[in-house]
Amino acid sequence: MTLASLVSSGPALLARRLLILVLAGLLIFHHSVMLGEALLDLDKHPPTFFDLVQWLLRAAIASSLLLVVWGKPRALWGMWISIAGLVATQYWAHFGELPVEFTRGRHPLSYLKGFIFPTLITLAFRRRGARLASGQVVDAG
Repeated sequence: MTLASLVSSGPALLARRLLILVLAGLLIFHHSVMLGEALLDLDKHPPTFFDLVQWLLRAAIASSLLLVVWGKPRALWGMWISIAGLVATQYWAHFGELPVEFTRGRHPLSYLKGFIFPTLITLAFRRRGARLASGQVVDAG
């Protein structure tokens, strides 16, 4: 029994799927709450271009993570592009000195922690290449 076949079967497979479900669920919940709060805040101040970009990226993150939970491998690309975009907008706010609360007192490297959950999700996601590496036969028909 190879390490690849051990990791792709039984309890290990269940653990990987649960990890994806829990981490993706947390991120979906977080970004959905952030979008909800932003919509409730519309009465207090009109949205800026920065706000609109962040909302679009958060919606893209939540929708791509839903597809990841459903097992769509290409959704990982959407997840990574949208999360990288969100981190980029956070750097834009930090170094562009935009009037937003979340930049106050933060170290510039702290925004990179946004890549931790996506990295774990990607590592836990089972890809076709992993099946081939484990020696499983792939039916071409």
